[in-house]
Amino acid sequence: MNTKQIDYCIELAHTLNFSRAAENCYVSQPTFSYQIRLLEEEIGFSLFERSGKGAALTPAGAQFISFLTGMREELKRAIEQGQNFSAKYQDSISLSLMVWQAVYFLPEAMRLFEETHPKVQITPLFQYENGIDSFLRNEADLLFALREQTRQIPSIRVHDLFESRIYLIARREDPLAEKNLITEEDLYGRTLMVGGGSPPALEAVQHRLIASGKISYFNSADHDTTRTNVAAGKGICLAPGFLNDHSGQFAWIPFDCRERFSCVLCSHRDDRRPAVAAFIALLQNLYAQAVAFPL
Repeated sequence: MNTKQIDYCIELAHTLNFSRAAENCYVSQPTFSYQIRLLEEEIGFSLFERSGKGAALTPAGAQFISFLTGMREELKRAIEQGQNFSAKYQDSISLSLMVWQAVYFLPEAMRLFEETHPKVQITPLFQYENGIDSFLRNEADLLFALREQTRQIPSIRVHDLFESRIYLIARREDPLAEKNLITEEDLYGRTLMVGGGSPPALEAVQHRLIASGKISYFNSADHDTTRTNVAAGKGICLAPGFLNDHSGQFAWIPFDCRERFSCVLCSHRDDRRPAVAAFIALLQNLYAQAVAFPL
């Protein structure tokens, strides 16, 4: 199967007419029909039913063409990205992130890095659930992670990035938003949303609060669902500071607890590229300078 045959099949599925499809693809009808037949022989089933009136998709053909259409679009995007890359860049560094907010200074780092490394492309990969697996398959050069997660990852280098504390997220009209520091007693009588893939350190705080017997709670599927419920006034939640998008939509108030999140970047042990080391150092420097920035 080649891209020409895929294009022919997709076009015939649109027109259901061999003559018109061949004309749209700028080939003769015999050539067009022959390529369709070759593809059908290769895959082992008919895509089209032929008749004097034209062509009709078989049930299997309709399903297969739907798959081919999606695959062709993905291939087109990959080719376009490759063309863009080959025209401007000589190397690339991909960074896997669990959420886009995780590395707040990433856009600034990308801008500064391009000034010194104009031929190296930085590509963020937002992989909400399988970032570690993708990194292990060498589909990403760098991985944003919590230090506790790195104990399970072999053959890596771990680079400290920043320490993140726990915050209470509440609506800006909430009386708690006026406080500079939230204590456990401040949450008594309130509804706390928990779960949603919380890191172990956050789970420990949630369990401690629930054990007091003075706080109601309900489970939330994920952080985005939790934020939506907070906005709807259904409750409040605790979250790591690295999830703060600093948009001002919610009040993020520091919560008084000892738990912290050690946020790191992971690189592959055998990746010795100077550009990778330079980009990591740049991000580390940006966070080191953010002394008064809430994390």
